[in-house]
Amino acid sequence: METSKTVSVPEAGRIYFGLGKNSAYEAVKKGQIPVIKIGKILRVPVIALEKMLEAAVPRNLSE
Repeated sequence: METSKTVSVPEAGRIYFGLGKNSAYEAVKKGQIPVIKIGKILRVPVIALEKMLEAAVPRNLSE
């Protein structure tokens, strides 16, 4: 089975961050989710998301 190299903005938000559609588009607008724009279509490159998550440093929320 071949996996897609890109996903839609709502899919990326839901699968990777547990976000709803509107929150996912808001995260794109803020530059928090990387996108590739092709015409009017926005696609999220899976490899960019995975690299972003690997590079994320867990923060202690109690600090």
